[in-house]
Amino acid sequence: MILYEYPFNERIRTYLRLQQLFNRLGQLMGRTDALDHHFALTTLFEIIEVATRSELKSDVLKDLERQRQLYNSYRGNPAISEKALSGVMDQLDEHFDALNQVTGKIGQSLNDNDFLMALRSRAVIPGGTCEFDLPAYHAWQHHSATSRAHDLSQWVEPFGPLALSVKLLLQMLRESGSSQKVMATAGQLQQNLPQGRNFQLLRLKIDDSLGITPEISCNRLLVVIRMMRQHSDGKLVASTEDVPFEMTLCA
Repeated sequence: MILYEYPFNERIRTYLRLQQLFNRLGQLMGRTDALDHHFALTTLFEIIEVATRSELKSDVLKDLERQRQLYNSYRGNPAISEKALSGVMDQLDEHFDALNQVTGKIGQSLNDNDFLMALRSRAVIPGGTCEFDLPAYHAWQHHSATSRAHDLSQWVEPFGPLALSVKLLLQMLRESGSSQKVMATAGQLQQNLPQGRNFQLLRLKIDDSLGITPEISCNRLLVVIRMMRQHSDGKLVASTEDVPFEMTLCA
């Protein structure tokens, strides 16, 4: 099964992009080749581009506080385990406090690192990080894998509270929905959304053996899904066959 996720708003879109970048960064940092560490740095620059937006920290803190209030309202409910509830509240409190203690924009201190900023400015140029352009970077790539990994860990550290907070918020959002099996008749599904529900994320699971790719369009009132099939020339064409899949709406 292939999982597809589609955000209903720009805030969740940003969270999903950040989580993808943090996941990629974690994989690349765990490797030892200099080329992997090169792409870890270019991924870090993408994270900086997103994380230094002025409203991001505020949005994440507001979402954490909203979840704290929601879960706190479950106190005393006999259908909910107090032990499990306390565990979730502890996570929310920990991540809120850690992120709230970050001063200024997240990762802003890296802007004072001349080595990183020189590399960042050259990395957007095709072949711009060659040894004749950045001899200091060329030398860094010849450091031991342990030394490079240590440097990467230091540069990534300021983003730790953000990464953990986004991971927790998306986990809670994903767990808020219940999946249903549906059918895209003749390759299409159009479904009205109930009024009064503020859905934030749509999740689809499609059997990868079908060779189908979904095109998704949605807003607060309507979800439209078209199933597409890719031909050998790379062109996507609309499928006209019935396609079963799982769909989850998360609020």
